[in-house]
Amino acid sequence: MNPAALAARLAERPLLLDAALGTELTRRGSPSAPPLWSARAVLERPDLVLALHRENVGAGADVLTAATFRTQPALLGAAAREATRCAVGLAREAAAEGPGVLVAGSIAPVADCWRPDLVPVDTELARLYALHAEALAAAGADLLLLETFGTAREWLAAARAASATGLPVVACATTREDGALLSGEPLGETARALLALPAPPVALGVNCVPARRLAASLAGLAAAAPGVPLAAYGNTGLPLDEAAGLFAEPVSPAEYAAIAERWLALGARLVGGCCGTSAGHVAALAGRLRATGAGSVRTSPKDGAGSAGYGK
Repeated sequence: MNPAALAARLAERPLLLDAALGTELTRRGSPSAPPLWSARAVLERPDLVLALHRENVGAGADVLTAATFRTQPALLGAAAREATRCAVGLAREAAAEGPGVLVAGSIAPVADCWRPDLVPVDTELARLYALHAEALAAAGADLLLLETFGTAREWLAAARAASATGLPVVACATTREDGALLSGEPLGETARALLALPAPPVALGVNCVPARRLAASLAGLAAAAPGVPLAAYGNTGLPLDEAAGLFAEPVSPAEYAAIAERWLALGARLVGGCCGTSAGHVAALAGRLRATGAGSVRTSPKDGAGSAGYGK
């Protein structure tokens, strides 16, 4: 897929991203603690990763996110490329069960998502992101999804490397309560810098902030990038007990879908779930899109599909 093809699909109707993966893996007995997170399951429980992808396809997801959030050279060294190939392959296998389902290769911050002070120097960022982006493209990803970025410097470095593959890029950031990046840098200013790149992202978005406050950051992004397709997928707060699927701000699938209507009104063309969401939330989003006429959905999900989950 090229950037123009993804832009055309987003112009037709909103696309549904899948739900969280990491904590759902933990809840089902496959620990996904840092630093490997979901990458550990790719190596140890590929059957479970595949099962979760299939649940999201059944719930109506148009885009599956491969479990490549942490299949990075910085963590896995020479084994990173093979782990990335396996993760994309699992998502591709599940995507084949739904017509037109796309596979997104996840690209995340190199170090801790919540520690802007740990971002490596520019030369190391360029090297690591080039390796990861190229491995995702070679593995067969349809698009590259930049997730949970909290500093302008790293977000831009990842976007440059991702766009160099020729694949469409969706670039998402995580924000503080005041709407700024975690580093304190203005979200809108960084968005404009991304759009000024020679090959800019097809869409910009906000992810992994509490669903109930995501609209405020998304509105800032919409103001800084008028007419640009947006992406939005929030979390349900800090985990209280990951294994039990308990979170600080639990949001039911029905409430989550209602909250997402505001995101759609702001220009979101990719909506889904981040930490704490499940295939049930995807099913509710699909149902809400049908009910509001925001666009046709790929399939009719089963009532109550999925269960508590966490992490991309």
